[in-house]
Amino acid sequence: MAIKSQRDFVSGVLFSAFGVAFAWGATTYNVGTGARMGPGYFPLMVGILIAIMGAVITFKSLTVDTEDGEPIGRIAWRPLIFIIGANLVFGVLLAGLPTWGIPAMGLIVAIYALTFIASLAGDQFNTKEVLVLATVLAIGSYVAFELALKLNFTIWPAFIG
Repeated sequence: MAIKSQRDFVSGVLFSAFGVAFAWGATTYNVGTGARMGPGYFPLMVGILIAIMGAVITFKSLTVDTEDGEPIGRIAWRPLIFIIGANLVFGVLLAGLPTWGIPAMGLIVAIYALTFIASLAGDQFNTKEVLVLATVLAIGSYVAFELALKLNFTIWPAFIG
């Protein structure tokens, strides 16, 4: 059977691999039953669904004809680096790195940093739009996590609050 869409084939195989790994990792938790779900039930079901979706995409890549075989293009390094970097910076700013002497800067600072760094991944950068987006995300996150869910983690840097 020939591959008729390289992009669909590779993405289907990756979806299946991640789904199986996710489901396998979920089995380390108590799964429970449908009526009495344990902490591993939802991740197990999501992993299975992702793996099934990957299998369907892989099957489609082998059966549905495409005009040019949809070859895989070159890797977009800039978005990849900025998006992964933004998430790493968010984690460091939110919780800090005590072993390196980096204090927790809190949710608000972490969201602003995440938004500004991730926006550099695109072709266009508009400071005003990014500032508005970061503000909306920060307010929404504060309302959701601090006021509604009452989660206990740092909101502001220690030197402010």
